[in-house]
Amino acid sequence: MIHAFAFQNGFYALDVESGALHALDEFAYNVVRTLESGADPYALPYEKKEIDELLEELDALKAQGAFDSPAPNIPQGTAQPEIVKAMCLHIAHDCNLRCKYCFADTGEFHGERMFMKSETGKKALDFLVAHSGNRRHLEVDLFGGEPLMNFGAVKEIVAYGRELEKKHNKEISFTITTNGVALTDTVIDYLNAEMYNVVLSLDGRKEIHDAMRPTPNGRGSYDIIVENAKKLVERRGDKEYYIRGTFTSKNLDFTEDVKHMAELGFDRVSLEPVVLPDESPYALRDSDLKRVLEEYDALASYLWEREKSGKHIVFFHFMIDLGNGPCLKKRISGCGAGSEYVAVTPEGDLYPCHQFVGEEGYKMGSVLTGEFDTKMQQGFLDCNILTKEACKACWAKYFCSGGCAANAYKYNGSIYEPHQMTCAFEKKRAENAMAMYAMRKELESE
Repeated sequence: MIHAFAFQNGFYALDVESGALHALDEFAYNVVRTLESGADPYALPYEKKEIDELLEELDALKAQGAFDSPAPNIPQGTAQPEIVKAMCLHIAHDCNLRCKYCFADTGEFHGERMFMKSETGKKALDFLVAHSGNRRHLEVDLFGGEPLMNFGAVKEIVAYGRELEKKHNKEISFTITTNGVALTDTVIDYLNAEMYNVVLSLDGRKEIHDAMRPTPNGRGSYDIIVENAKKLVERRGDKEYYIRGTFTSKNLDFTEDVKHMAELGFDRVSLEPVVLPDESPYALRDSDLKRVLEEYDALASYLWEREKSGKHIVFFHFMIDLGNGPCLKKRISGCGAGSEYVAVTPEGDLYPCHQFVGEEGYKMGSVLTGEFDTKMQQGFLDCNILTKEACKACWAKYFCSGGCAANAYKYNGSIYEPHQMTCAFEKKRAENAMAMYAMRKELESE
């Protein structure tokens, strides 16, 4: 399978199965696009001799396994339940903001507002270690709602995790996702000492952020969060962090929000499309698709110009390394939700991921009782690009690994049916990322 695409003034072709990326001239691009569509390249307005010579070159690449290479022979239906290596702890089902697009119903996850007890969190870590097999490196995301509303439990749970590391020869990378409202100097110093990664929520421009992320009294939270986030990042040094925002139908010009984050001094940014039903005034609809794809191109161009001038910004969805990417197993199965990754509620209930919490049909067990639905785990393991019909013939399958199971379920009622708008976003981001990768390599070779 091959995929040809253009970005700015460049033309490229991806060999899907090998991951080889080729830079093309416009003539070769038009021929490869024709081959990709299954049409006759000799119908193009070029001399037959030129087309013959190019096809010979492509045949040579094919013989090397770098063009239109066959898919690997991976047996389907043979995967077995695996270890659990990552966990999302819902430290708080409550929040000190009232974000208008919150998938968790402003933090309560459509239930009672509550905090996780430290003993429940410790039981969750025991469960993770017990199900991790020989896996040494484990990952735990401290999540909410707003986890800093339950900061005492955070400290106790992390301290217990450090004890487990020594006892069981494990390494636990803790990450916290916070809106930043409760970041005091003491909390910042703690997070910078203990957290492998800190994810801070900021939607960009003040007017955009304040409109979407008000406090319970209806006031904007931008000024509080920016001041706190700047302080944390300045003290963090070279440790990992991300400024994570959400764009909705109200800011389809989201490149301006990334620009604003850059102006604030943040150089690690993620901006995610909102996930909402069509009836929401903030939802992204089919009529917005063309505009969003154009905006991703605009964002990529902006980031590339900054990079050329030595002002590089890491944008999460444009990160790519075609030479040292994830292994084939990872590219087939994706994030591992429901198989290698689970979420734990304040009550200790287990779900495939944080976005499935509250969907009773997807409750997998409890860390308090030790129950774990391995049949459901197997079902998520079997849900991959080899079994999803929409993914089998998709050129982007190894980039999104079948997409988000929760999005598929929320939009289509089945984890096996990817959300088509999300697929379109992923394809555009993958093209942008590959083009920037190719241009970067070209600059390095000059």
